[in-house]
Amino acid sequence: MILKKATVLIVDDDPDVLTAVKLLLKPEAKEIITEKNPENLNWLLQRNEVDLVLLDMNFNSAINTGNEGLYWLRKVKEWKPNVCVIMITAYGDIDLAVRSLKEGANDFVVKPWHNEKLLNTISDLLEKKEGGGTKSSKATVKNAAGDTSILGESDVMQDIFYKVNKIAPTDANILILGENGTGKDLMAKAIHERSLRADKPFVKVDVGALTDTLFESELFGHKKGAFTDAREDRMGRFEEAQGGTLFLDEIGNISLQQQAKLLTILQNRQVTRLGTNKPVDVDIRLICATNVPLSELANENKFRKDLIYRINTVEINMPPLRRRNEDIVILARHFAKQYAAKYLKPAMDFDAAAINKLKMYNFPGNVRELQYTIERAVIMADDNILRPDDLIFSILETNTESSVTDADNIPLSTLEKNAILRVIEKHNGNITRAAKELGLTRTALYRRLSKYDI
Repeated sequence: MILKKATVLIVDDDPDVLTAVKLLLKPEAKEIITEKNPENLNWLLQRNEVDLVLLDMNFNSAINTGNEGLYWLRKVKEWKPNVCVIMITAYGDIDLAVRSLKEGANDFVVKPWHNEKLLNTISDLLEKKEGGGTKSSKATVKNAAGDTSILGESDVMQDIFYKVNKIAPTDANILILGENGTGKDLMAKAIHERSLRADKPFVKVDVGALTDTLFESELFGHKKGAFTDAREDRMGRFEEAQGGTLFLDEIGNISLQQQAKLLTILQNRQVTRLGTNKPVDVDIRLICATNVPLSELANENKFRKDLIYRINTVEINMPPLRRRNEDIVILARHFAKQYAAKYLKPAMDFDAAAINKLKMYNFPGNVRELQYTIERAVIMADDNILRPDDLIFSILETNTESSVTDADNIPLSTLEKNAILRVIEKHNGNITRAAKELGLTRTALYRRLSKYDI
């Protein structure tokens, strides 16, 4: 169905949003219906042949949890299963909006939106509906981050890809959280490449390694003679990133004094080089990353809350590799292909025992550890089939309790216990789902939990 023949229902308690969308769609659609009160949804759906619903995530500013939107989404799908639903959300509710996709929403848009992008989203959905369905979410969002080294078919990575696909074209400040080795820097680069600033500079700074003096000089620049070693004028990283993206890595390790200086720059959008009094306007999109958990970052003795709010318009949590076990083989084969080409070796694959060894290992060093493990295996391998003996895990990580260094010599009971722990963690403690993946009944799984004192 084309938009010209469609009836669109917009449900939002903000009259400005209703007016803006109605004005945008009026020349494009057959009929536009607006409604402020979601309580009238059922009556409107029964009375009109609605093809698509634009539904706000929140209707009560005092609550503002997004649960209202999810509730009404479920109701719409109960009353009219074939109606397309697009959720309307703000930056801070993107995680809920991604959850809404699992509840049956067809897509979501982030306020403020680009009119052309909203029209394309609506048109694409209606055309897919006319064609008899939609593509699978896995095919649609796989590699949505735009970088071939960010791979994954696990649910947690699919959610991240979809989220990145939505927020990358905006100018929202982004905070990327995750353990070391999870790919935070790759994700930052991928967001830049999918943004409207992709043709402008991408500038990375490891701010956690900078002293107070270097922090100002590196980020804000300096004038010749500003300090002993300032032998010439130098542009700071903020100015280098003009028009593009500034990526501040390890933001959780900077001092309170550095945080105050950074906050001032972000509030004023101006930098002043050391040794001058002349402020320079800067136009950058800010992405920050840290391996410090957000709960620890929120400790005001270590990090200013007002700076967290400034840098954390949208938050992306990069999962550890042990939470995306189904991606290990995909990544391993990707790295094997990459390093076989780099070291002029024939195409390589893994035998079944090698794959089992990879799956049973906990990878405390995450994707980075996997990458180096495969690189070493490719270099040392005698033929094009990688076997368990070729996979030597890093001695830097072997002090981790759950690490496995020689799968062939580990008792079966230990392997079983590790597998149970991994699957339970993957499903966030949901015993029913864990038992299903392990091929056990709930009762059998509980017996094993008792046996291994888990």
